[in-house]
Amino acid sequence: MGFGLVFVFVVVCVVVDVALRAGLRKTHERKQRREREEALSVSLKLDFTREAMTLKRAEVSDPAARILCVDDEPVVLDSFRKILVLDGYSVDTVQTGQEMLGLIQTHHYDFVFTDLRMPEMDGVEVVKAVKHMRPDIDVIVITGYATVETAVEGMKFGAMDYVQKPFTEEELRAFVKKALIKRRDRIEKQLKPRIHITHATEAGAVHAGEFSIPGGVLISSGHCWASVSQDGSTKVGLDDFAKKLIGRVDGIEFPNVGMTVRAGQPLFAVRQNGRRVQFHAPLSGQVLKVNQVLIGERNILNLTSYHNNWICTIDGAKLDVEIPTLKIGKSAVAMFQDDIERFVAFAKTNAPEGATTEAPCIGAMERLDNTRWEQAARAFFGR
Repeated sequence: MGFGLVFVFVVVCVVVDVALRAGLRKTHERKQRREREEALSVSLKLDFTREAMTLKRAEVSDPAARILCVDDEPVVLDSFRKILVLDGYSVDTVQTGQEMLGLIQTHHYDFVFTDLRMPEMDGVEVVKAVKHMRPDIDVIVITGYATVETAVEGMKFGAMDYVQKPFTEEELRAFVKKALIKRRDRIEKQLKPRIHITHATEAGAVHAGEFSIPGGVLISSGHCWASVSQDGSTKVGLDDFAKKLIGRVDGIEFPNVGMTVRAGQPLFAVRQNGRRVQFHAPLSGQVLKVNQVLIGERNILNLTSYHNNWICTIDGAKLDVEIPTLKIGKSAVAMFQDDIERFVAFAKTNAPEGATTEAPCIGAMERLDNTRWEQAARAFFGR
């Protein structure tokens, strides 16, 4: 009997707690909406002409994103402000591309929405200008059915996407949320030029968008790592620079057990979408074994390409001569930094017009065409 009462009491407490939380959430949402409605109302009374003649600004606290809309039709801009501000975005609107250019030089925005057809400066010109001056801002083209082809042309110059008029409030909200998720995902995948020397216990401690080198591990100029055991046997794999720039690995071409290689000769290769990157042996010796786990579990390389995720083991026949040619510790970090800068320069030199190249991203090589893939493979891993 006592147990039954306790059980009922616990159930009642849980129900009450859930109800209270739901009530508090609804109260918070109502308060948030009132604050956004007030911000929208106040913005209509403020004068921002000192910054841009047609500028109207509505700011909310902790915005999901900061958006600049440019369209020569005030009614369209009014709709954008009302819909997006009430959904939690801070929104600036102007009626000309020239005003937009001035604002992006002095303010931070996550997105620029631009109408396609405007006098003096059309949407494609806006895309080109924004991606040239502020490649960190994502541009979305507003278009009608008759101009979809031109909107697609804007994407060739760096626009993230296009939204087609007419659209409902729900369609615009859903579109912007999807664009925000896409932007956050891209930023998360961007590789920062930070390189960490880690301990074995810190394999998962480094941010996914940063590079790591385990302490004590040797790195070759072709981005293989080597870890030497006391008996001279050496585990070999691809390092973090190689794995992150290559991205997805569809297959691994393992060396034959028993084969003898010299340092600098082809040892193993990774495949992606019918293309391959050849990696060269960091040390000379006989291949003792290959990592059977990777044969069926290539995806574990996404966690780390070091430690237990080696490709093969070599007996290390000339360690005393060849180890000094490899990098370790700070010298390995310096090599990573040099190659990151080289890859950024490579991407800028070979990128299509309008592409964003301010930072490499995870899987940067996946986006390359076959010719540029081969060029990158030779330049960074063919050593």
